[in-house]
Amino acid sequence: MTGLGLGTIAGRIGLPLHGRLAGLAAAVLLSACATVPPSSPPQLEAAWTSGRLALRVEAQPGQPARQMTASFDLRGSAQEGELRLMTPLGTLAARTVWGPGRVELSTPEGARTFDDLDTLSREALGEVLPLRALPDWLAGRPWRAVQSLPRDGGFHQLGWDVDTTAFAEGLLVARREAPPAVTLRVRLER
Repeated sequence: MTGLGLGTIAGRIGLPLHGRLAGLAAAVLLSACATVPPSSPPQLEAAWTSGRLALRVEAQPGQPARQMTASFDLRGSAQEGELRLMTPLGTLAARTVWGPGRVELSTPEGARTFDDLDTLSREALGEVLPLRALPDWLAGRPWRAVQSLPRDGGFHQLGWDVDTTAFAEGLLVARREAPPAVTLRVRLER
């Protein structure tokens, strides 16, 4: 598995997704000694949620399966928050801060702004990931801003099936079946 530094991909946005992911391993290793430039943290009241995440994008015609892992710290909500991603060595690889009308991604290569979290994930990873819903999902519940459907052992929201059957043990699994199929596994620290 490759260590995920969401922010380190931002410098490779002009490349095809498989090229960005191939360059990711080298970027993460090179950034192991670098740090994200300091900036003032958002004034958030929410507690930090920490853990490890693994993202797998299934193979599709012309593209092999891709896997990424990272440690993370997350605080906030869909409206305002901060997500930090760390390399396997524990170095801060990327920091994303969002609030009304702004999303900023900071990496050792610099900072970049986006209109919203969907644009950030689409441009950086080639896939729209449910970053706005993530704070609620990591609390074991659907995001309140959009409709969800209850399912045995979890819920369906934003095209993803979220399995909360092992949430008490700190595990959350979200799957999107629409091509390309994507699986996000999160192990929360308690």
